[in-house]
Parts: sequence; structure tokens; C-alpha cells
Amino acid sequence: MSRVPATLRQFGVATRALVAFTILLGVIYPLAMTGVAQVLFHGNANGSLIQVQGKDVASHLIGQAYTKQATKDGKPEVDADGKPVMVADPLWFQTRPSAVDYDAMGSAASQYGPDNADLLAAIQERRRAVAELEGVDPSQLPPDALTASGSGLDPQISPAYAALQVNRVARERGLDVAQVRQLVKENTKGRTLGFLGEPTVNVVTLNAELAAQK
Repeated sequence: MSRVPATLRQFGVATRALVAFTILLGVIYPLAMTGVAQVLFHGNANGSLIQVQGKDVASHLIGQAYTKQATKDGKPEVDADGKPVMVADPLWFQTRPSAVDYDAMGSAASQYGPDNADLLAAIQERRRAVAELEGVDPSQLPPDALTASGSGLDPQISPAYAALQVNRVARERGLDVAQVRQLVKENTKGRTLGFLGEPTVNVVTLNAELAAQK
């Protein structure tokens, strides 16, 4: 009969189990899953990165703001706090508004209700700015040109909003309209499984292809 107390024996069993499961689930399993992901889903496992001229420039899962600093009387414009005033850069397709300014450190919506005064004022300002940028009547703007996504990081816009920007991008870049329209088509994704959701255009991949154009 063993002279080791039952409590001590149970402690030994628990310790061995802890070590074994730590090695199995804390080391072997993560390394195995990482290896499988690198082999079978290399791009996804590494952040779904996009390269332009051999350099990582973005992830096609996270939207970006395509802006430049505004100028006034030939000088860079700043606000009352001395921060640069940023406006849409006409060289690029524009994403939809973002409640977090496309800061990938956070993801959130504005949480404003549909009758919130601040939201209504922001929509009116966006309507004016986008209509002026595209040179169209404000009534022609699709909803995603005026409202943010739930995450604030979505890189997709509607085909209607992308089509609205084709002429401006082609003109600013000196490209043929048909060429730019074809790029939009190549970056358009249909409904999931053919019936879920709506068709979307990934602005990040679209602009990456624009950057690669000569």
C-alpha cells in the first residue's frame, strides 16, 4: 500500500495533466494550426495584405481614407487646434464615411439615431461635399456616400457609388473612362451565394490597382 497521502497523489496527477495539456493545447496545437494556415491560407493568415510595386500597402479587409490636406490661398489649411484640415483626394475612389476615421485600432458606429441632429447635419455636409467633388446633383448620391458602415472600417461601397466616381478619377488621372470602368468591374463582388446581401466594390483593392497603372 502506498504511503503517499491521497491529497499529494491527486496533486501530482493534476500537475502532470496541467503540463501535458499546456504542451498539447498551448504549444503543439497552435503551431499545427499556424502551419496549416500558412500552407493552405497563406494570404489570409498574414492579414490579406495588398502589394503595390512589391510593398505592402494595405489589407483588403480594412478600409482607408483617401484624403489630402486642404489648402487656402496656396497654403496648407489647419483648424483651430492646429491640426491639418483633410479633404477627399480626387485622384482616388472614395470610401464611405467612417465614425472612427478608418482607424484600425478601433471599430464602431456613431450610435446616432436616424433623427439625431448631429447625424442629420453631418449627412447634409457630406451631401454637399460629395456632390461638389463629383460634379453632380445632390439628389443623385447613393446612401453609402452619406452614411457610415456599422464597423467604420468596411472597405466596400455600392456599384452605384463607384460608378458615380469613374469620370472624376479618369479625368484626374488622365485615364480612359472605359479603362477605369473595367477596373471597377474587376473589383466588384456579387451577392454571397448568389442571393445574400448586395453587390459591392472593394475600394482598397480598386485603388491599389489604380496605383499600379502607368
